[in-house]
Amino acid sequence: MQPATEPAGDSVAARRRAVVLAGHVGDVARARAGLTDEAARVRASALGALARLGRLADGELARGLADADPGVRRRACELAAGAPDVAVAPALSDPDASVVEMAAWSLGERGERGAVAALGALAAPRGGHPDPLCREAAVAALGAIGDRAGLPAVLAALADKPAVRRRAAAALAAFDGPEVDAALHRCLADRDWQVRQVAEDLLSDDPG
Repeated sequence: MQPATEPAGDSVAARRRAVVLAGHVGDVARARAGLTDEAARVRASALGALARLGRLADGELARGLADADPGVRRRACELAAGAPDVAVAPALSDPDASVVEMAAWSLGERGERGAVAALGALAAPRGGHPDPLCREAAVAALGAIGDRAGLPAVLAALADKPAVRRRAAAALAAFDGPEVDAALHRCLADRDWQVRQVAEDLLSDDPG
């Protein structure tokens, strides 16, 4: 792993700018050199630069997911949305909440059905991730994937904090059935007006 701390000095900013520029002018070698920079910001920018150039290898992205710095891991998770052969699900257990949130988003973007169970566990109002943003991201991912195995977790999330409930109500659009209709009707009486609005909008689109 690369060191988690960054060296002081203006040279870090200069190196980062050089790597970012390399991604815009086609300098693959310069962009790739940034992957081993001692500064995390430069490594994260190098991942983005190579992705922009279409030259980010799966192995390089996997190493980014294992980087010592959470900012690099978060950026790698984001870019992994377009790299289906790179395993992202392990990042759902990352110690940094921002990495977990991005990993959940990435899995949702990929429609990764194999991650439904892990996302469901993450989304649980009790026993799930302690950070509500991570639970919210997991619920959103379950809605994006749309696998019926994720429906129980989405329904359970309707008992969470308002922002998670809003996300869960929206995620119900990916599912159908009497339990979904019943949940949406319960949402019409939710304390949060945005949850009520989502439910009203979804129910108004229902021809039945």
